[in-house]
Amino acid sequence: MIDALILPTQRRALSPLANWLDSRGITADQLTLVGFGFGVLGFVAVIMGAWVPALLLIGMNRLMDGLDGAVARLQGPTDRGAFLDITLDFLFYALIPLGFALNDPTANALPAATLICAFVGTGSSFLAYAAIAAKRGENAKAFPTKGIYYLGGLTEGFETIGLFIVICLWPAGFPVLAYVFATACAITTGLRWHQGWTAFTPEQRDAP
Repeated sequence: MIDALILPTQRRALSPLANWLDSRGITADQLTLVGFGFGVLGFVAVIMGAWVPALLLIGMNRLMDGLDGAVARLQGPTDRGAFLDITLDFLFYALIPLGFALNDPTANALPAATLICAFVGTGSSFLAYAAIAAKRGENAKAFPTKGIYYLGGLTEGFETIGLFIVICLWPAGFPVLAYVFATACAITTGLRWHQGWTAFTPEQRDAP
């Protein structure tokens, strides 16, 4: 919901480190893969109930996610980079609820399944809209530097990471928070369906 508002501040904050990495030949794709590695380790930490390491590893994943974009802007964005970024991000988002389900199946399995299902709704509507928008040559004015058409909503990256931080700090609250966030995701999906239905209305054919 507020990703577009915080992006300029994020870019300014990451610019010095991005310049340093670029000067040493570190590529954006390398940062994306390292970030995903941190995310997988965070998933393992959640399964083990190691909440402080999980929180730190999730934070490192997000730091790498911001840095890969900053470095890509210096080196020149690529289609492969955009592909890696979005696909690994979406998998990471699903791994954290799965980790909670494996940590405590009795309490967390159903809430985690509900949340992952909600993520499928937001993710599929996001990617479907992006694919069709690209086909039509459209660009997201609020996110001009993104590698694909970036469709906003009630639950975006900032809100999702906020959820992950809170559930690592308060793991006992995962079931309630998962249901609440899944509801917000469902609203986002519905709004995106409506936006796609409206934006992609077929043009009327000329009458014979």
